Amino acid sequence: MCGIAGFLDPLGLVRNPGEVLSAMTDALVSRGPDSRGVWLDSVSGIALGFRRLAIVDLSPLGNQPMRSASGRYVIVYNGEIYNHRGLRDELANHGARFHGHSDTEVLLAAVDRWGIDAALERAVGMFALALWDRERDELHLARDRLGKKPLYYGLLRGVAPGGCAIGFGSELKAFDAYEGFRPAIDRQSLSGLLRFGHVPAPGSIFQGIGKVLPGQRVTIRYRSPAGFTQSESQFWSAREVFARGIAQPFAGGEAQAIDRLEALLGEAVADRMVADVPLGAFLSGGIDSTAIVALMQERSSRPVKTFTIGIHSPGYDEAPFALAVARHLGTEHTELYVAPQDALAVIPQLGSLYDEPFADSSQIPTFLVSKLARSAVTVALSGDGGDEVFCGYPRYPLGRRLWQVLNRVPAPLRRAAAAALRVSQRAGFDTAMGLGDKLPRMAHILGASNQTEFYHSLLSHWLQPESVVIGADDSRRRARLRSARDPSVEFAESAMAMDLEGFLPDGILVKVDRATMGVSLEARAPLLDHRVVEFAATLPLPLKLRGAVGKWILRQVAYRRVPQAMLERPKSGFVLPIADWLRGELRPWAEELLSPGRLRAEGYLDPAPVRQRWEQFLGGQRNVPYPLWNVLMFQQWLETRQRRLHAQLVPSGAGGSIAAPRTGVQ
Repeated sequence: MCGIAGFLDPLGLVRNPGEVLSAMTDALVSRGPDSRGVWLDSVSGIALGFRRLAIVDLSPLGNQPMRSASGRYVIVYNGEIYNHRGLRDELANHGARFHGHSDTEVLLAAVDRWGIDAALERAVGMFALALWDRERDELHLARDRLGKKPLYYGLLRGVAPGGCAIGFGSELKAFDAYEGFRPAIDRQSLSGLLRFGHVPAPGSIFQGIGKVLPGQRVTIRYRSPAGFTQSESQFWSAREVFARGIAQPFAGGEAQAIDRLEALLGEAVADRMVADVPLGAFLSGGIDSTAIVALMQERSSRPVKTFTIGIHSPGYDEAPFALAVARHLGTEHTELYVAPQDALAVIPQLGSLYDEPFADSSQIPTFLVSKLARSAVTVALSGDGGDEVFCGYPRYPLGRRLWQVLNRVPAPLRRAAAAALRVSQRAGFDTAMGLGDKLPRMAHILGASNQTEFYHSLLSHWLQPESVVIGADDSRRRARLRSARDPSVEFAESAMAMDLEGFLPDGILVKVDRATMGVSLEARAPLLDHRVVEFAATLPLPLKLRGAVGKWILRQVAYRRVPQAMLERPKSGFVLPIADWLRGELRPWAEELLSPGRLRAEGYLDPAPVRQRWEQFLGGQRNVPYPLWNVLMFQQWLETRQRRLHAQLVPSGAGGSIAAPRTGVQ
């Protein structure tokens, strides 16, 4: 697990490129504290930087940047290829020779032998990579199928008057190493943050900087006088996987399906237990993490190290359930109860830790449990992905039933009802009757013309964030949603596919990646092995959702190892009592960030709707804290970034001069 950064500057516009590359790389030190490597080629203008968190092959032979045996390719790569041993044996049979034992060397040999697309299709794992083709002068950027590892890229203006270079990095903070890099905030992305609590891909919070999508390869070339050209290809798509699975469903019975899932999960867990450093797991005591830890314990010769965070707050504490599971499985369990002040102390760090504004409040306990685990291990397996893959969120059956009801109502009648509800809202009936967000949300739901628009209405925190973000124009998004064609699949299947493309990589996986890498911990998610996802897509819905209870088949795997009574409880999630804190300990902090004068001076958010929402929340008319938390996390991020830019000096001598273009290449 590592951090990567670099740039393509064929015109030589970047001043002091060695210093800039070193500064970019060092900005990612928490992602890779063990070593650093850089490689520059002054002829082509390519610069590749790397920070290493050594997991497999701890020797210098695993260092990057690394050159392929043919000499054609140079790579910086963040992630793990879990099937690298099998690929190594296959490549060795074709004549490949290896100097070390790293998966990076295997990946390069695979590219040498089969080409980049075939190599990516054969790779099982999580990754974000930058691969320079020295023969064709092409930069390939690619990201794993589910989007576990992040990768930003874009035009970097400001490196020279009238010029630009292409930059890339694991996190946005790497881009600040460029002199004059002061991008404008993308107001559409800010609108997306307020709506969903995260910035939706492919955009970023900055204009001109985007994200490589999950399962995507981006190829960038420079051809004078045309300049930079870019092409994209998709080597894996969650939506296509679901379509294929529904078209060719699993043909066996329930018992066969459970056995097959158990075998696939067992293989995925075993693959992710390979490491040359201490390894453990997060354990909440829920279905997902319990299944993973139970499978780990079966494959371990010693008790698995498990970690849980507890909080003394009724309805929010999962630690007792985790402890019961740990005792039953015989793990070496560590739990840490945090006081409210411990959790509150994390909040000032969030702007820097997440680097792009992010507003899932479970980011706080995720960071705390990551910090706890890092005190004992370097790798931790998690249960992330179970809800999206096996229909676990309550919104799936809820949305399914509601969509079925709406489809029985003629569209003109639904539109008329939506209009009436909007009139009632403008008249203040929602506030006067204590309905909170119910009237406007129901108006949006009734007005939805298709499943996609309907599901967006269910997920939205701010239903009309463009009315809050100054200068935001939501017309293109609305037009895109209205024109979306309903897939010929059941609503729950469609919602899971949408979440695997959006909510999972942009929300859940961002939360886990930044929290774990912020303490130099590698997180691995067996439930997001693409082979497991592809199998789950073939399962008929009743094997995942029965009544209002999701993850049926995954529960059966867990029940084979843990008593059912120990796991049956309402889903609570990894959450904190944010509403209570905003009305209590956090109120002075929130008041400062939401002050009308501050909002007006910054010029991004209209103070009127923000203050109205805040006052209604304090008065009890609106009790859901998430819309406000989204605003507060943007304000916190903005304050952190402005403070950093004010203190920042142009890097000078950060890494010394680069002795030769081949520095760091093995």
